[in-house]
Amino acid sequence: MNKKEVSEIKKQFTPDNCAITRICGCYVDGEKNKKTQLKEAFLSLPEEEIFKYFELFRKTLSGTIGKNLLNMEFPLSAENAGGTQDFLLKLRASQLTNDALLDAFYDRIIESYDYGENYLILVIHAAYDIPGKSSDGSEMFDASDEVYEYLLCSICPMSLDKPGLAYNEEAKTVENRKRSWNVEMPTHGFLFPAFNDRSTDIHAALCYTKKSIDKQTVFFRTTFGATIPESAEEQKQMFETVVEKTFGAAPEFAFVKSVNDNLARITEEKKDQNNGGMNKDELRSIFEESGADETDLETFDRVYDEVVGKGKELLPENVLNASKLEIKTEEAVVSAKLGDGSSIETKVVDGVRCLVLPLNGICSINGIKVS
Repeated sequence: MNKKEVSEIKKQFTPDNCAITRICGCYVDGEKNKKTQLKEAFLSLPEEEIFKYFELFRKTLSGTIGKNLLNMEFPLSAENAGGTQDFLLKLRASQLTNDALLDAFYDRIIESYDYGENYLILVIHAAYDIPGKSSDGSEMFDASDEVYEYLLCSICPMSLDKPGLAYNEEAKTVENRKRSWNVEMPTHGFLFPAFNDRSTDIHAALCYTKKSIDKQTVFFRTTFGATIPESAEEQKQMFETVVEKTFGAAPEFAFVKSVNDNLARITEEKKDQNNGGMNKDELRSIFEESGADETDLETFDRVYDEVVGKGKELLPENVLNASKLEIKTEEAVVSAKLGDGSSIETKVVDGVRCLVLPLNGICSINGIKVS
Protein backbone atom coordinates (compact mmCIF):
# COMPACT_ATOMS: atom_id res chain seq x y z
CA MET A 1 0.00 0.00 0.00
CA ASN A 2 1.12 3.54 -0.62
CA LYS A 3 0.52 6.74 1.33
CA LYS A 4 -2.64 7.68 -0.59
CA GLU A 5 -4.26 4.28 -0.07
CA VAL A 6 -3.47 4.33 3.66
CA SER A 7 -4.95 7.83 3.89
CA GLU A 8 -8.15 6.68 2.17
CA ILE A 9 -8.70 3.97 4.80
CA LYS A 10 -7.88 6.35 7.67
CA LYS A 11 -10.56 8.75 6.45
CA GLN A 12 -13.19 6.14 7.36
CA PHE A 13 -12.45 6.58 11.04
CA THR A 14 -14.79 9.55 11.38
CA PRO A 15 -18.52 9.65 12.21
CA ASP A 16 -19.53 10.66 8.67
CA ASN A 17 -17.49 7.97 6.89
CA CYS A 18 -17.52 5.12 9.41
CA ALA A 19 -17.66 1.67 7.79
CA ILE A 20 -16.99 -0.32 10.98
CA THR A 21 -19.60 -2.98 11.74
CA ARG A 22 -18.22 -4.66 14.86
CA ILE A 23 -15.49 -4.30 17.48
CA CYS A 24 -14.06 -7.03 19.69
CA GLY A 25 -11.28 -7.01 22.23
CA CYS A 26 -9.37 -8.99 24.82
CA TYR A 27 -7.61 -7.55 27.88
CA VAL A 28 -4.45 -9.53 28.68
CA ASP A 29 -2.38 -9.23 31.86
CA GLY A 30 1.39 -9.52 32.24
CA GLU A 31 1.08 -13.26 32.91
CA LYS A 32 -0.64 -13.79 29.52
CA ASN A 33 -4.05 -14.40 31.15
CA LYS A 34 -7.25 -13.21 29.50
CA LYS A 35 -8.86 -10.88 32.02
CA THR A 36 -11.97 -9.84 30.07
CA GLN A 37 -13.35 -9.60 26.54
CA LEU A 38 -15.61 -7.16 24.70
CA LYS A 39 -17.92 -7.74 21.72
CA GLU A 40 -20.05 -4.87 20.43
CA ALA A 41 -21.77 -3.54 17.37
CA PHE A 42 -19.51 -0.53 16.86
CA LEU A 43 -22.16 2.11 16.21
CA SER A 44 -24.04 1.10 19.38
CA LEU A 45 -21.20 2.42 21.53
CA PRO A 46 -21.49 5.82 23.26
CA GLU A 47 -20.31 8.67 21.06
CA GLU A 48 -17.40 9.57 23.34
CA GLU A 49 -16.05 6.00 23.17
CA ILE A 50 -16.40 5.91 19.39
CA PHE A 51 -14.21 9.00 19.04
CA LYS A 52 -11.55 7.51 21.31
CA TYR A 53 -11.53 4.29 19.28
CA PHE A 54 -11.21 6.28 16.05
CA GLU A 55 -8.04 7.81 17.44
CA LEU A 56 -6.58 4.38 18.20
CA PHE A 57 -7.41 3.04 14.72
CA ARG A 58 -5.95 6.06 12.94
CA LYS A 59 -2.75 5.62 14.95
CA THR A 60 -2.52 2.00 13.77
CA LEU A 61 -2.25 3.35 10.21
CA SER A 62 0.18 6.17 10.98
CA GLY A 63 3.84 6.75 10.27
CA THR A 64 6.05 6.22 7.26
CA ILE A 65 5.71 3.45 4.70
CA GLY A 66 8.74 1.20 5.06
CA LYS A 67 9.48 2.32 8.63
CA ASN A 68 6.29 2.18 10.71
CA LEU A 69 4.00 0.70 8.06
CA LEU A 70 5.34 -2.44 6.40
CA ASN A 71 3.83 -4.13 3.37
CA MET A 72 3.90 -7.89 3.77
CA GLU A 73 3.04 -10.62 1.28
CA PHE A 74 1.89 -14.08 2.32
CA PRO A 75 4.18 -16.94 1.27
CA LEU A 76 2.49 -19.66 -0.78
CA SER A 77 2.55 -22.03 2.21
CA ALA A 78 0.43 -19.57 4.24
CA GLU A 79 -2.27 -19.57 1.56
CA ASN A 80 -2.89 -23.32 1.76
CA ALA A 81 -5.88 -24.70 3.66
CA GLY A 82 -5.18 -24.29 7.37
CA GLY A 83 -2.51 -21.65 6.76
CA THR A 84 -2.32 -18.22 8.35
CA GLN A 85 -4.03 -16.47 5.42
CA ASP A 86 -6.81 -19.06 5.41
CA PHE A 87 -7.41 -18.43 9.13
CA LEU A 88 -7.61 -14.64 8.68
CA LEU A 89 -9.98 -15.05 5.74
CA LYS A 90 -12.29 -17.17 7.91
CA LEU A 91 -12.12 -14.61 10.70
CA ARG A 92 -13.02 -11.85 8.25
CA ALA A 93 -15.87 -13.89 6.75
CA SER A 94 -17.30 -14.44 10.25
CA GLN A 95 -17.52 -10.65 10.72
CA LEU A 96 -16.18 -11.29 14.23
CA THR A 97 -19.31 -13.15 15.34
CA ASN A 98 -17.67 -16.58 15.74
CA ASP A 99 -16.48 -16.89 19.35
CA ALA A 100 -14.30 -19.94 18.67
CA LEU A 101 -12.42 -18.14 15.87
CA LEU A 102 -11.99 -15.05 18.04
CA ASP A 103 -10.60 -17.08 20.93
CA ALA A 104 -8.17 -18.81 18.57
CA PHE A 105 -7.12 -15.40 17.21
CA TYR A 106 -6.47 -14.04 20.70
CA ASP A 107 -4.56 -17.20 21.65
CA ARG A 108 -2.24 -16.83 18.67
CA ILE A 109 -1.41 -13.25 19.61
CA ILE A 110 -0.98 -13.97 23.33
CA GLU A 111 1.35 -16.89 22.60
CA SER A 112 3.57 -14.97 20.16
CA TYR A 113 3.44 -11.33 21.34
CA ASP A 114 6.45 -10.48 23.48
CA TYR A 115 5.27 -8.03 26.13
CA GLY A 116 5.61 -8.53 29.88
CA GLU A 117 2.89 -6.09 30.99
CA ASN A 118 -0.86 -5.62 30.52
CA TYR A 119 -2.21 -4.87 27.05
CA LEU A 120 -5.43 -4.76 25.07
CA ILE A 121 -6.04 -6.55 21.76
CA LEU A 122 -8.61 -4.73 19.61
CA VAL A 123 -9.94 -6.00 16.29
CA ILE A 124 -12.61 -4.45 14.08
CA HIS A 125 -14.52 -5.62 11.01
CA ALA A 126 -15.42 -3.02 8.40
CA ALA A 127 -17.00 -2.95 4.94
CA TYR A 128 -15.98 0.00 2.79
CA ASP A 129 -18.01 0.68 -0.35
CA ILE A 130 -15.15 1.92 -2.54
CA PRO A 131 -16.20 4.99 -4.52
CA GLY A 132 -15.14 5.18 -8.14
CA LYS A 133 -12.89 7.98 -9.33
CA SER A 134 -13.27 10.21 -12.35
CA SER A 135 -10.43 11.13 -14.70
CA ASP A 136 -9.66 14.22 -12.60
CA GLY A 137 -9.34 12.13 -9.42
CA SER A 138 -12.60 13.21 -7.77
CA GLU A 139 -14.68 10.53 -6.04
CA MET A 140 -17.92 9.26 -7.60
CA PHE A 141 -19.90 7.71 -4.74
CA ASP A 142 -22.59 6.41 -7.09
CA ALA A 143 -20.06 4.52 -9.21
CA SER A 144 -18.83 1.92 -6.72
CA ASP A 145 -18.45 -1.65 -7.90
CA GLU A 146 -16.49 -3.20 -5.00
CA VAL A 147 -16.81 -3.48 -1.22
CA TYR A 148 -13.49 -3.64 0.61
CA GLU A 149 -14.13 -5.87 3.63
CA TYR A 150 -11.28 -5.85 6.12
CA LEU A 151 -9.99 -6.45 9.63
CA LEU A 152 -7.88 -3.97 11.57
CA CYS A 153 -6.08 -5.19 14.68
CA SER A 154 -4.52 -2.83 17.25
CA ILE A 155 -2.39 -3.92 20.20
CA CYS A 156 -2.43 -1.26 22.92
CA PRO A 157 -0.36 -1.23 26.12
CA MET A 158 -2.21 -0.53 29.37
CA SER A 159 -0.78 1.92 31.89
CA LEU A 160 -1.73 2.34 35.54
CA ASP A 161 -2.59 5.80 36.83
CA LYS A 162 -0.01 7.38 39.11
CA PRO A 163 -0.94 7.40 42.82
CA GLY A 164 -2.16 10.70 44.21
CA LEU A 165 -4.95 12.65 45.85
CA ALA A 166 -8.22 13.66 44.20
CA TYR A 167 -11.39 15.56 45.11
CA ASN A 168 -14.47 13.39 45.66
CA GLU A 169 -17.34 15.60 44.51
CA GLU A 170 -20.09 13.51 46.14
CA ALA A 171 -18.41 13.28 49.55
CA LYS A 172 -16.85 16.74 49.17
CA THR A 173 -13.55 15.43 50.46
CA VAL A 174 -9.96 15.19 49.26
CA GLU A 175 -8.96 11.55 49.37
CA ASN A 176 -6.68 8.93 47.85
CA ARG A 177 -7.41 8.68 44.13
CA LYS A 178 -8.63 5.33 42.85
CA ARG A 179 -6.09 4.09 40.31
CA SER A 180 -7.22 2.63 37.00
CA TRP A 181 -5.70 1.03 33.91
CA ASN A 182 -5.66 3.28 30.84
CA VAL A 183 -5.50 2.24 27.19
CA GLU A 184 -2.45 3.77 25.49
CA MET A 185 -1.85 4.34 21.77
CA PRO A 186 -1.12 1.08 19.89
CA THR A 187 2.45 -0.13 19.51
CA HIS A 188 1.68 -2.80 16.90
CA GLY A 189 -1.14 -3.85 14.61
CA PHE A 190 -2.11 -4.82 11.10
CA LEU A 191 -4.65 -4.31 8.31
CA PHE A 192 -5.88 -7.37 6.41
CA PRO A 193 -6.36 -7.72 3.50
CA ALA A 194 -4.20 -4.99 1.99
CA PHE A 195 -5.85 -2.18 0.03
CA ASN A 196 -3.58 -2.22 -3.03
CA ASP A 197 -4.48 -0.24 -6.15
CA ARG A 198 -7.66 0.78 -4.26
CA SER A 199 -8.83 -2.83 -4.27
CA THR A 200 -8.84 -5.90 -2.02
CA ASP A 201 -5.56 -7.84 -2.09
CA ILE A 202 -5.93 -11.00 -0.03
CA HIS A 203 -2.32 -11.95 -0.74
CA ALA A 204 -0.92 -9.10 1.33
CA ALA A 205 -1.33 -7.18 4.59
CA LEU A 206 -0.10 -3.91 6.07
CA CYS A 207 1.67 -4.13 9.43
CA TYR A 208 2.20 -1.33 11.94
CA THR A 209 5.01 -0.92 14.47
CA LYS A 210 5.37 2.24 16.55
CA LYS A 211 9.16 1.87 16.60
CA SER A 212 10.70 0.37 13.49
CA ILE A 213 13.33 -1.42 15.54
CA ASP A 214 10.63 -3.14 17.70
CA LYS A 215 9.50 -5.56 15.01
CA GLN A 216 7.91 -8.32 17.17
CA THR A 217 9.27 -10.85 14.66
CA VAL A 218 7.64 -13.92 16.22
CA PHE A 219 4.23 -12.24 16.44
CA PHE A 220 4.18 -11.19 12.78
CA ARG A 221 5.61 -14.53 11.61
CA THR A 222 2.91 -16.39 13.57
CA THR A 223 0.18 -14.09 12.22
CA PHE A 224 1.23 -14.07 8.57
CA GLY A 225 3.56 -17.03 8.17
CA ALA A 226 6.27 -14.66 6.92
CA THR A 227 9.24 -12.82 8.35
CA ILE A 228 8.74 -9.10 8.74
CA PRO A 229 11.04 -7.01 6.51
CA GLU A 230 14.24 -5.58 7.95
CA SER A 231 13.76 -2.40 9.96
CA ALA A 232 14.80 1.01 8.62
CA GLU A 233 17.86 0.92 10.87
CA GLU A 234 18.84 -2.54 9.64
CA GLN A 235 18.43 -1.55 5.99
CA LYS A 236 20.55 1.57 6.53
CA GLN A 237 23.27 -0.56 8.09
CA MET A 238 23.08 -3.00 5.17
CA PHE A 239 23.50 -0.17 2.66
CA GLU A 240 26.47 1.30 4.52
CA THR A 241 28.09 -2.16 4.66
CA VAL A 242 27.58 -2.64 0.91
CA VAL A 243 29.22 0.75 0.21
CA GLU A 244 32.17 0.05 2.51
CA LYS A 245 32.84 -3.46 1.17
CA THR A 246 32.51 -2.31 -2.43
CA PHE A 247 34.24 1.07 -2.45
CA GLY A 248 36.36 0.99 0.69
CA ALA A 249 35.99 2.60 4.10
CA ALA A 250 36.22 6.16 2.75
CA PRO A 251 35.07 6.67 -0.88
CA GLU A 252 35.61 10.03 -2.61
CA PHE A 253 33.45 12.95 -1.44
CA ALA A 254 32.12 13.72 -4.92
CA PHE A 255 31.14 10.09 -5.51
CA VAL A 256 29.20 9.74 -2.24
CA LYS A 257 27.45 13.08 -2.76
CA SER A 258 26.45 12.00 -6.28
CA VAL A 259 25.08 8.71 -4.89
CA ASN A 260 23.09 10.73 -2.35
CA ASP A 261 21.64 12.98 -5.08
CA ASN A 262 20.64 9.99 -7.22
CA LEU A 263 19.05 8.24 -4.24
CA ALA A 264 17.02 11.39 -3.55
CA ARG A 265 15.75 11.29 -7.13
CA ILE A 266 14.80 7.59 -6.87
CA THR A 267 13.01 8.25 -3.54
CA GLU A 268 10.89 10.95 -5.16
CA GLU A 269 10.06 8.73 -8.15
CA LYS A 270 8.96 5.82 -5.98
CA LYS A 271 7.08 7.65 -3.20
CA ASP A 272 3.60 6.86 -4.58
CA GLN A 273 4.33 3.27 -5.61
CA ASN A 274 2.84 0.35 -3.68
CA ASN A 275 6.20 -1.37 -3.74
CA GLY A 276 8.68 1.47 -3.57
CA GLY A 277 11.61 -0.90 -3.11
CA MET A 278 14.94 -0.45 -4.87
CA ASN A 279 16.36 -3.68 -6.29
CA LYS A 280 19.95 -4.66 -6.92
CA ASP A 281 19.95 -3.53 -10.56
CA GLU A 282 18.57 -0.09 -9.67
CA LEU A 283 21.21 0.45 -7.00
CA ARG A 284 23.90 -0.76 -9.41
CA SER A 285 22.75 1.85 -11.94
CA ILE A 286 22.93 4.57 -9.27
CA PHE A 287 26.53 3.64 -8.49
CA GLU A 288 27.36 3.51 -12.20
CA GLU A 289 25.82 6.96 -12.83
CA SER A 290 27.80 8.29 -9.88
CA GLY A 291 31.11 7.21 -11.39
CA ALA A 292 31.78 3.63 -10.24
CA ASP A 293 34.02 1.64 -12.59
CA GLU A 294 33.36 -1.87 -13.89
CA THR A 295 35.62 -3.52 -11.32
CA ASP A 296 33.73 -1.88 -8.46
CA LEU A 297 30.40 -2.87 -10.02
CA GLU A 298 31.47 -6.52 -10.26
CA THR A 299 32.43 -6.38 -6.58
CA PHE A 300 29.06 -4.77 -5.80
CA ASP A 301 27.18 -7.65 -7.47
CA ARG A 302 28.79 -10.14 -5.09
CA VAL A 303 28.62 -7.96 -1.97
CA TYR A 304 24.93 -7.08 -2.42
CA ASP A 305 23.94 -10.76 -2.52
CA GLU A 306 26.04 -11.46 0.58
CA VAL A 307 24.81 -8.53 2.68
CA VAL A 308 21.24 -7.85 1.50
CA GLY A 309 20.34 -11.18 -0.11
CA LYS A 310 19.52 -12.36 -3.61
CA GLY A 311 16.25 -10.93 -4.89
CA LYS A 312 15.80 -8.65 -1.87
CA GLU A 313 15.17 -4.92 -2.07
CA LEU A 314 16.01 -1.85 0.00
CA LEU A 315 13.70 1.11 0.46
CA PRO A 316 15.56 4.24 -0.69
CA GLU A 317 14.03 6.34 2.12
CA ASN A 318 15.49 3.86 4.63
CA VAL A 319 19.06 4.26 3.40
CA LEU A 320 18.83 8.02 2.87
CA ASN A 321 17.90 10.86 5.17
CA ALA A 322 15.10 12.22 3.01
CA SER A 323 15.00 15.62 4.71
CA LYS A 324 18.60 16.80 4.55
CA LEU A 325 22.16 16.26 3.41
CA GLU A 326 24.42 16.07 6.46
CA ILE A 327 28.21 16.37 6.26
CA LYS A 328 30.27 15.77 9.41
CA THR A 329 33.91 16.61 10.01
CA GLU A 330 35.97 16.57 13.21
CA GLU A 331 35.30 20.29 13.65
CA ALA A 332 31.84 20.91 12.20
CA VAL A 333 28.50 19.53 11.06
CA VAL A 334 26.99 21.01 7.89
CA SER A 335 23.35 20.37 6.95
CA ALA A 336 21.67 21.30 3.69
CA LYS A 337 18.27 20.58 2.20
CA LEU A 338 18.32 17.84 -0.40
CA GLY A 339 18.69 19.47 -3.77
CA ASP A 340 20.72 22.33 -2.27
CA GLY A 341 23.81 20.19 -1.75
CA SER A 342 25.04 20.38 -5.36
CA SER A 343 26.94 23.61 -4.63
CA ILE A 344 28.87 22.04 -1.74
CA GLU A 345 32.28 20.72 -2.79
CA THR A 346 35.82 20.15 -1.61
CA LYS A 347 38.78 22.29 -2.66
CA VAL A 348 42.41 22.59 -1.68
CA VAL A 349 42.98 26.08 -0.24
CA ASP A 350 46.57 27.05 0.71
CA GLY A 351 47.49 23.40 0.67
CA VAL A 352 44.64 22.39 2.98
CA ARG A 353 41.67 20.30 1.80
CA CYS A 354 38.52 22.27 2.68
CA LEU A 355 34.78 21.94 2.48
CA VAL A 356 33.45 24.86 0.44
CA LEU A 357 29.87 26.12 0.35
CA PRO A 358 28.55 29.44 -0.96
CA LEU A 359 27.11 31.86 1.61
CA ASN A 360 23.93 32.60 -0.31
CA GLY A 361 21.17 34.76 1.17
CA ILE A 362 21.06 35.61 4.87
CA CYS A 363 23.91 34.25 6.98
CA SER A 364 23.86 34.08 10.78
CA ILE A 365 25.97 32.74 13.64
CA ASN A 366 23.94 31.41 16.59
CA GLY A 367 21.01 33.50 15.41
CA ILE A 368 22.98 36.74 14.86
CA LYS A 369 22.99 37.95 11.27
CA VAL A 370 26.40 38.58 9.77
CA SER A 371 27.63 40.16 6.53
